[in-house]
Amino acid sequence: MKKIEFDNNIYDTIRKNIRKYRKERNVTSAELAEMVGLSHEFIRQIQSDKAAYNFSVETLYKISVALNVSLDDLIKKD
Repeated sequence: MKKIEFDNNIYDTIRKNIRKYRKERNVTSAELAEMVGLSHEFIRQIQSDKAAYNFSVETLYKISVALNVSLDDLIKKD
């Protein structure tokens, strides 16, 4: 049986992808926060490489809907 390789830095991958898709759509962090009903500070923290801030699947889903991207796109490692 083949061993499965996992992304050990999945939160870093997601953070990077949130920033990428947010910028592609010309959405500020403040606008994204308003769209998903979270504080601007919380959105800033989950996008920060310095903050080891985890977030829920529900938050990830809300962000994917707001940015009009699939959950797969947010977790895909380039």
